Amino acid sequence: MTENVVHLHKSADPPAGENAPTVLTVVPDVPPARLVPLWVRSGRAVKTAATHERTKTGVRAVARHGLYTFNGGRIVARRTWDGRTGARYERMLRAAEAAGNFEVAEEWEERLQRFREARHRRRMDLLHSPVEAAKGVAVGTGMGIGTLVALGVVMAINNGDVKDVITPLAATIDFIALLIRIVQIVWGPALTIGPFLALLALWAVGSKQQAAPQWALPANARSSEGEPITPSIVVKALRDLGIPALRNAIKEMGDAGASMLGPITIAGCGVEVDVTLPSGVSTNEVQNKRRKLAENLTRHEYEVFITIPQAARTVRLWIADSGALDEPIGPSPLVTDETMTADYAKGRAPWGQDLRGDAAAISLYQRHLLITGLSNQGKTVALRSLALWLSLDKSVQFLMGDLKGVGDWAMFDGLATTLIQGPTDEHVIQVTEMVEGAVDEMNRRLQASPGTQFPPLIVLVDEAQVAFMCPVKDEDKRPYGGSKSNSRYFMAVRKIHNQGRAVNVLMWQGTQDPTDQNLPKLVREGAHTRASLALGTESQARMALGDKAVDGGAAPNLLRPGLDRGTLVVASDGIAIPAGQSSITVRTHYIDDDGAVAITDRAKAMRDGVTTLHAIERGEEHDPLADIAAVVGDAPRVRTKDVLARLATRNADAYGGWSFIDLKRVLDDVGAEPYKSDGVMVVARDRVARALANRDGSASDAG
Repeated sequence: MTENVVHLHKSADPPAGENAPTVLTVVPDVPPARLVPLWVRSGRAVKTAATHERTKTGVRAVARHGLYTFNGGRIVARRTWDGRTGARYERMLRAAEAAGNFEVAEEWEERLQRFREARHRRRMDLLHSPVEAAKGVAVGTGMGIGTLVALGVVMAINNGDVKDVITPLAATIDFIALLIRIVQIVWGPALTIGPFLALLALWAVGSKQQAAPQWALPANARSSEGEPITPSIVVKALRDLGIPALRNAIKEMGDAGASMLGPITIAGCGVEVDVTLPSGVSTNEVQNKRRKLAENLTRHEYEVFITIPQAARTVRLWIADSGALDEPIGPSPLVTDETMTADYAKGRAPWGQDLRGDAAAISLYQRHLLITGLSNQGKTVALRSLALWLSLDKSVQFLMGDLKGVGDWAMFDGLATTLIQGPTDEHVIQVTEMVEGAVDEMNRRLQASPGTQFPPLIVLVDEAQVAFMCPVKDEDKRPYGGSKSNSRYFMAVRKIHNQGRAVNVLMWQGTQDPTDQNLPKLVREGAHTRASLALGTESQARMALGDKAVDGGAAPNLLRPGLDRGTLVVASDGIAIPAGQSSITVRTHYIDDDGAVAITDRAKAMRDGVTTLHAIERGEEHDPLADIAAVVGDAPRVRTKDVLARLATRNADAYGGWSFIDLKRVLDDVGAEPYKSDGVMVVARDRVARALANRDGSASDAG
């Protein structure tokens, strides 16, 4: 049984008077929801109804169809005005003048003049037409009546009844009366239905042109993903960028805003078009609106690239087909063509494809290289593919340091003279000493007689940021990392950048997430070829590629981490870049570990055999004959200059200053003297091995 509870409330309006008694009202206990004022509950209901999806859909539908009709009327009126006046010709004339195309302007002016002359003739004809029409009606009526009477006479003669003379005339009068009666019956409904039919016609025109705002269109109409790029779409996208000067200029040009556009050409997996901007609009204003422009073109931001060609006041738009950049490119020619070889001096490495779908090949001749990007974006694969191509030139020598140490470069064991793999401080020390050994080799080459030709020596360090960030110091308190004048790795790289190119000693580096700490300015600016994968910020993009490339449209910071893996923005004179641009975007071929092993196996088969060092020997006793035997390896014979180069790489302190005379002296003493083969001096493996065996045998007998 429910217990009744009452509450006492003071009356809201007590009786008048100072001493009036307080009036108490008994109010039964009710749930709190029922105590909410009626106007509050009504407001909530109205708000719910107003924000309901069905209400929004209904409002959009009403607005859409109303605007279809209204804008359809505007379109019809505009078409009628264009057809009755010279407005179309005048718009085309102004557009041609604005574009500076005066020949086309003269042609449109002639067309406008012909249109005005024809219109004048029509108007003059209208002045005389009433009289001519009256004469024509009189003559026609007289001839018609005469014809009917003549026909009646013939009928009367034939039938023998004189009344048949007026029979044709009476039938004609009855027919005219019938037509008048039909018009009288139809006229009333036609006046009622006619406006509705006219509105329906205007609605049809507006509906066909989608003449309503985007918010009012249905979902399937608003989604135009993959819509083909046409001049009108590009002009509309530019007009809606929110740049007043551009919008006003296009508005003045009317429908002829497409005169700003060059030809829209197919370019790989997209299209390309040059846009000549009107006076008062700068190219960087359009560049800064890249996202809005892409959305206006129904594309994602990463599917639209804006570059600055050579022509003044012009931007070049490359617009990808929707979703095309998510499709992989084909395999590398290094994998598919087993007969491919490389030429360091004259050849170009097949790196991938540009956005137009053309092959992107790069020259590595006497160019220091830097590749950077966020982690796990394909940096090592992109760098390794260049080294794989260059390995197919048997004259090229490699010194490699992999400061990640997970085996990405293991296939170069037996191909590189030195291969150090590992992430520890000890590995950084080894890599630093390897680079310093390359500096010694560079100095030896620089001091050689003029005209001496040296084989290419590629000093490659992957994950170079580990070296720059290393805190360890040597016994003289000199840091291995850092960017000061006493930093060993930094100074060694700088020396190679300064003078190595002249004697074919080149520095290649791969690094992550560039900052001033892990990639000093002097080092990154010393690279001739700079490439970047996806980065986080524009400031990092400037560090990776330089201000000129970024100001010219390069934007690796707009690449999608993970989705655009292997896509590089490259700034280099070693790759074909369209005229007027400072960079090019390359989608690199992916070569997996198995493919890389197959390529290096082919490269090893082309060489005489290389003994790879996995550590740098420091201050140890050395045996020249044993070292010569080690660098000769399994090859039947090796040219003396190659032996000298390998010895200098093996132990720069001991052999960095050696000449042919020093090598000949050691070999002559043990009866393994060099000799000529095909016109060049060589060292024979068998002679060195026999001399080493005889020496070891003599030592054991003496013991």
